[in-house]
Amino acid sequence: MIATHAITRRSCLAAALAAATGTLPLAAGAQSGTVRFILPNATGSGVDALTRAAQPAFSKALNASAVIENQPGAGGVVGLQTLARSAPDGATLSLVSNNVVIFPSVLKSLPFDMPGDFTPIAIVGATPMVLVVNPTKVSATNSRDFIALLKSKPEQFNYASGGNGTILHLATELYLEAAGATARHIPYKGVGPMVTDLIGGQVDFGTAALPSVQAHVKSGALRALGVMTAARTPAAPDIPTLAEQGLPNFSVDAWFAVIGPKGMSAASVKKVHDAVVAAFTDPAVKEAMAKQGNTINISTTEQAQVAFRSELAKYAALVKKVGLEPQ
Repeated sequence: MIATHAITRRSCLAAALAAATGTLPLAAGAQSGTVRFILPNATGSGVDALTRAAQPAFSKALNASAVIENQPGAGGVVGLQTLARSAPDGATLSLVSNNVVIFPSVLKSLPFDMPGDFTPIAIVGATPMVLVVNPTKVSATNSRDFIALLKSKPEQFNYASGGNGTILHLATELYLEAAGATARHIPYKGVGPMVTDLIGGQVDFGTAALPSVQAHVKSGALRALGVMTAARTPAAPDIPTLAEQGLPNFSVDAWFAVIGPKGMSAASVKKVHDAVVAAFTDPAVKEAMAKQGNTINISTTEQAQVAFRSELAKYAALVKKVGLEPQ
């Protein structure tokens, strides 16, 4: 409830504007404040899982209600466009994967500039990715045998990704390039539909964030052939790395970060960064992150802004290396 003491005409106008736009400034706090996390990913994705795990801690740290809105589409472009058009008042944020720094290299046109139309606030950590296959469609039980199978039947296997130009797409292309093998790419509008069709056998294999498929691997609905981390992940120590299966030094990072629209004030950025630190060092969140296999290493805002630009250049080089044509 709003306090009944006198309210100035200016505050009334501000409240009316906030109601009309569906957002409220962080200053509204526990009275009526809402902070929207626009996720450019489908429900069930790795980013979705870790955001939901941190949601209660975010609400506490921000002294406001943290609301998650999944807006998948075009590999994540739809949700990012919503964020780019949002007011820079700290009431609309996003938790994103490194898909966002790959898009400029794989898409011919974007409705925003990356990172110019956004405010990188903190790179939070990284999540392990795993190569999985449908156990009925693919007989191989390890990466070495799978590579031999792919080479024996070029272009006869297909792989799924969460969308063209996503880290899952690029990671699989890097795997095929390192293996000297080929396969047909089938992009999906998000990780949820991709995993559903992997389990159903409509597609043969793919790369996924470990949290999004771990339950299916444990149940036997999917078979994990290897993680793409440099070392085995404590969350699934029985899954070998691809590097130890004949692809020396092979690893692909999947980091995640909190960003906002461009033009955020220094005070808003600091408030959100402080909330990120508080949320991801909360004991319950740390436990949830460990179970998902995520590693937490929170950057400063300055480090995040430098990293976004350096990662843009890094992935541009990787895209060129594997021969992906902008679409």
